[in-house]
Amino acid sequence: MSVSVKPLADRVIIEPAAAEGKTAGGIIIPDTAKEKPKRGKVIAAGPGKADEPMTVKEGDSVLYGQYSGTEIKIDGSDYLIMRESDVYGIIF
Repeated sequence: MSVSVKPLADRVIIEPAAAEGKTAGGIIIPDTAKEKPKRGKVIAAGPGKADEPMTVKEGDSVLYGQYSGTEIKIDGSDYLIMRESDVYGIIF
C-alpha cells in the first residue's frame, strides 16, 4: 500500500499492527484496555540524511517504542510518522 505523502530526511511512515483482541487464554480484551501496538509495517521512508543513509525501507516489518512517533491520518487511515532512530529493529 502506498500513501500520498513522502516523508523527509530520516522519517518513516508506519502502519501499526492491529492490537491483540484476545489473551493467550482466550479472554477477550475490551478496546479501552488494549495496549498500543509496538510493531508495524513501513509504508514510506524518506531519503535519509546526507551523512546517514536509511536502514529501513518500504515494506519492512519493524519494532518501535510504545510512545514513539506522532499519530497522523492519511486518506482515512491511521499511521505513525517517526524518525528512523525511534525504530528499534527490523523483524525478519
